[in-house]
Amino acid sequence: MTKIKVLSGNMHTVPKDLRTILTSSPKMHSMWNTLTPLARNEWICWIESAKKPETRIHRLKRTRSDLLEGKRRPCCWAGCIHR
Repeated sequence: MTKIKVLSGNMHTVPKDLRTILTSSPKMHSMWNTLTPLARNEWICWIESAKKPETRIHRLKRTRSDLLEGKRRPCCWAGCIHR
């Protein structure tokens, strides 16, 4: 079995639940890997910054739909404080 390489951000590594989504389809995987390291970092930090489990689940679902729509960054978020 071949392991699928999922690229990380420049400051954050991809959490397991996001990795599962990103490897769920070739299109998702391709979209993610075409993002810049800074853009991937923004998505990861946005998901990781959720305080409630429900919010994290919502953000994971939204990441999937937004990436499939061609969006390259999370909308309406101040940005990663780690850059």
